[in-house]
Amino acid sequence: MFNNINILLIPLLPLVGFLLLGLFGKKHFKSSAGWIGTLSLLASTALSLITAYQYFFVSGKVNGVFQKLEVVKFAWLEFSPGMSINMGVLLDPISVMMIVIVTFVSLMVHIYSLGYMKGEERYSTYYAFLSLFTFSMLGLVLSSNIFQIYIFWELVGVSSFLLIGFYFDKPSAVAASKKAFIVTRFADLGFLIGILLLSFHAQTLDFKLLIERLTTATPQLQSTIATSFLGASVLTWGLLLIFIGGAGKSAMFPLHIWLPDAMEGPAPVSALIHAATMVVAGVYLVARLFPVFAISCPVALHVVGYIGGFSALFAATIACTQTDIKRVLAYSTMSQIGYMMLALGVSGYGGENGLGFTASMFHLFTHAMFKALLFLGAGAVIHYVHSNEMKDMGGLRKYMPVTHLTFLIACLAIAGVPPFSGFFSKEEILSAAYQSHKGIYFVALATAGLTAFYMFRLYFSIFWKKEYKTNHESVDEHHGEAPWTMKIPLLLLGVMAICAGFVPFGLFVSSDGISWPSEFNLMMSIAPVAIGLAGIGLAWIIYKSENNLSGRVSEAGRGLYQSAYHKFYIDEVYLFVTKKVVFNLIGRPSAWIDKNIVDGAINLSADLTDDTSGLIKGWQSGKLQQYAIWFFVGVIGMVWLFVYMLN
Repeated sequence: MFNNINILLIPLLPLVGFLLLGLFGKKHFKSSAGWIGTLSLLASTALSLITAYQYFFVSGKVNGVFQKLEVVKFAWLEFSPGMSINMGVLLDPISVMMIVIVTFVSLMVHIYSLGYMKGEERYSTYYAFLSLFTFSMLGLVLSSNIFQIYIFWELVGVSSFLLIGFYFDKPSAVAASKKAFIVTRFADLGFLIGILLLSFHAQTLDFKLLIERLTTATPQLQSTIATSFLGASVLTWGLLLIFIGGAGKSAMFPLHIWLPDAMEGPAPVSALIHAATMVVAGVYLVARLFPVFAISCPVALHVVGYIGGFSALFAATIACTQTDIKRVLAYSTMSQIGYMMLALGVSGYGGENGLGFTASMFHLFTHAMFKALLFLGAGAVIHYVHSNEMKDMGGLRKYMPVTHLTFLIACLAIAGVPPFSGFFSKEEILSAAYQSHKGIYFVALATAGLTAFYMFRLYFSIFWKKEYKTNHESVDEHHGEAPWTMKIPLLLLGVMAICAGFVPFGLFVSSDGISWPSEFNLMMSIAPVAIGLAGIGLAWIIYKSENNLSGRVSEAGRGLYQSAYHKFYIDEVYLFVTKKVVFNLIGRPSAWIDKNIVDGAINLSADLTDDTSGLIKGWQSGKLQQYAIWFFVGVIGMVWLFVYMLN
């Protein structure tokens, strides 16, 4: 049996760390804030691993099926008997997997930050924000009902706003934090409407009941949710609106515009946001409601697959042209999240039909390891050269051997080179796509080639290409590659990037909770490995040593290169629509109506009241003689009227 106290402590320990450091850190824990935050995450990670062991190997499976277990449940808001919003903790394969990923990656970021953020003026505040972010994400993945997940969903948004804008004295960081917050708020409006639609028809907010009722609907409920609006059922609209919320948080096209700007935060923050927390929340949301997507509404699931496939290819194309190493990794994240979404989109329900679901969750697991490693490695490089631009790098393998080795491991993993972890999860995604949708398969295959190319373009530009010339007077005066607090997370994540692919993932996570062994398909691996090696080879030729090949290639495809470099002008389109259409055609007329008609009507009523009171206020002057005169005038008037009527 599970220890409920231990499970509750998993999210509560980071919350305690946030409150302690947020309220008292600056005054009492200025130098020890990092260790307090790290130790709380260490305890939370240990409890997550214990919970995962108990769930997967001891108590989670009944009659061969992993159960959805509400280990904690209580009424939060009770409106009337039988109608309340409950809060609770739901354990199932994907939530247990997620708490392990979130706590482990967050722990690596906490340890790494001990060295990276050392000497920062707002050191304790930084760790308080990290703890809040981790608490928010853990609360999100453990939520037992759809309204509870929305609460933590918004708290994740607030946390990301604080972390992205941590350097609040930089205008670019402030703008980036506001952009991320505003864009995701628009998406979250769709999420909220979708919640209301689904919960109204299912008459529940609890995930277990909601999924059960919508997938095994009574004839009356079936006729209700089949009600059409613009050619789609209520259920389809509800799921699409929920997916909009997930697409915003996971930076899917066209709601991806906040993601590259989010790089304005510290490098460890980028690792936390991009590896295992905020950006995979959308994938987790679709996976949480997957039975409804797959059984009740395949149309919505197809949309998930198409958006995921396009986003993967679109972002990979842009990543090939960027020169800021963190922005390359940002678009890489968008592309890999697209991979996860397209895997869900081509999946079915149960057994081998659910290969895409298992592959998506498997890639989420492996991606968390190698993408966190890439961002932390990039942070170590930035920490060394004091620049984000590739032109300021090159030849760093001699000066940063640990970073070089671990970064190479991560690049091989994301490129899908066997036997690194990304190879196994990508192979399953491509197998699922090939079985279900050949068009999406070829998009995913092309994306795999681009991924290998842009990642090794990045690798060669940082660690090879030219001899590194330090900006310091001598190399000996430099602070060194990195302190051990930064190297240890790199080494641990490097081991995970190698070993994570060997986990028999299908035995633990599947669409219907039934374990099934996924089989390695050699024939399906030939094409992605070949195209990945071709991408690496092309990057080797162009970027391993100094030459003008990259300039010649970009000049030959100048139109495409410039478009991709400028991110296909999506930001400019948003600015045009916002400033020229929304502000000019909607905002200005609305402001005029508000000022002249709405405010004018209120002001007119006030003026009329004032004028009327001015006319009649003399009637209550307080002068007895005046009252007497009006009294006699009234009496005379009544007498005259009486006489007139008698005649």
